[in-house]
Amino acid sequence: MISIALYKPDIPQNTASIIRFSACYGINVHIIEPCGFNLNDSRFKRVVMDYINLVEISRYYDFQDLVKKNKNSRIILMTTKAKKSVFKFDFKKNDIILLGRESKGVPEFIHNFLNNKIKIPISNKSRSLNVALSAAISATEALRQLKKF
Repeated sequence: MISIALYKPDIPQNTASIIRFSACYGINVHIIEPCGFNLNDSRFKRVVMDYINLVEISRYYDFQDLVKKNKNSRIILMTTKAKKSVFKFDFKKNDIILLGRESKGVPEFIHNFLNNKIKIPISNKSRSLNVALSAAISATEALRQLKKF
């Protein structure tokens, strides 16, 4: 099954929304440390509620740790800098969709390391969607392609 990876998440409500969404669709979540907040944060808990018990959450020391422990998966970077649309990308069942921090995205070395980069087409009058919406849109498209609903 596909999964979602969050690179050093820094907004508790967005991470909680992603976990809640993932619980509803059976998607695993990977968190690349350091997480910018404690999972006991009241803002996080208010959004995630009891859905956190329905998701497998894996935590990684850094990006290299994620890569090393997921050798049988493609890591696909969601980035506004990508040329390929999420709707024209061919997802596979073990793909990991990587989303960067709201404040900074991911570092250049990750952009350089990953071959698969996708974006969600939006109005050219806007900069970007928030990370929770991007996770939901990209994961839903992957699930649609994989005929999971």
